[in-house]
Amino acid sequence: MHTKIKELLDLAINNKASDVHIVSGILPKLRVNGELIDVGNFENNKELMDEMILSILEANQIDVLKKDKELDYSLDVGIARFRVNVYYQQGNLGCAMRVIPLIIPNMDELNLPEVIQSLVNLRQGFVLITGPTSHGKSTTVASILNEINLKKAVHIVTVEDPIEYLIKPVKSIVSQRELGTDTISFVNGLRSCLRQDPNVLFVGEMRDLETISSAMTIAETGHLVFSTLHTNSASQTVDRIIDIFPEGAKNQVRSQLASVLSVVISERLVRSNSGELLPAFEIMINNSAIKNAIRDNKTYVIDNVIQTSVEMGMMTLEMSLAKLVKNGQVNEDTAESYVMRPADFKGYLRDISQVKR
Repeated sequence: MHTKIKELLDLAINNKASDVHIVSGILPKLRVNGELIDVGNFENNKELMDEMILSILEANQIDVLKKDKELDYSLDVGIARFRVNVYYQQGNLGCAMRVIPLIIPNMDELNLPEVIQSLVNLRQGFVLITGPTSHGKSTTVASILNEINLKKAVHIVTVEDPIEYLIKPVKSIVSQRELGTDTISFVNGLRSCLRQDPNVLFVGEMRDLETISSAMTIAETGHLVFSTLHTNSASQTVDRIIDIFPEGAKNQVRSQLASVLSVVISERLVRSNSGELLPAFEIMINNSAIKNAIRDNKTYVIDNVIQTSVEMGMMTLEMSLAKLVKNGQVNEDTAESYVMRPADFKGYLRDISQVKR
């Protein structure tokens, strides 16, 4: 490993950065609390950037990069791990590296609501963690899986691209499989996992019809399945899953999804008044009203069901953000920049104020 990239990764770890960016023609950057900052003690030249990036690749990885023009893998530097994406831009090498701590935060440290913490007690079902990239989905899933590992004697199987958090077996068996190294595709990994006597399965990301179909089928056979999607809300998540299937299969998929789905969690990381990132959530629990909405192709009513089911632990993103504002943790303008329904957000702020009086 090039001494300069080792220095850069040490800086990232010491400054609690979430990401490292190396792009030819500009200074390296760290993302700290959601903001990109320059790293000034580096030369800004193409040769150095290329040397730094190539120094963290094996010969076979360089061959894949040259062939595919991009590469995903995980890098272990002893005191932390990194999820690495190497790519070309304008003919030059670039690299984005996500910092993956060796210690998985527990659910209290992540400020996860009680309803999310209760997911460790599920025996079967389909749990989806959604939200934009870099908003904590992988960390939330890892914390839930690790809690299961600490409390239950089960077999946890993951299929990831690449493996991010390493879960050290405690009470559970933990089999973490990486695309390209341990299995050739998500679909192959999912097909074979049923022969591995799993109790809990984590699918790193549902990218296509075959992966989504396989994950739902595994949940349908009595397993607990976790996965992630880049969607912004529960209703959008349901629509995304159904829309990926051909028209003639949609009714069957609606029925299957209504049957197996347990919870959809949509997560955002919001900058707090103290500068740290705090989570805000939309939580949809698949009760009878939600099941009917999915089966009857009436996903437009899902938001209303969530709003009227707070006693079950459901919440809208606007409710969660309003609570952060009223607790003095997040600025109102900052919170409002994340909302999807501004009028609802303002209403929740007024309601909370009235309750406090």
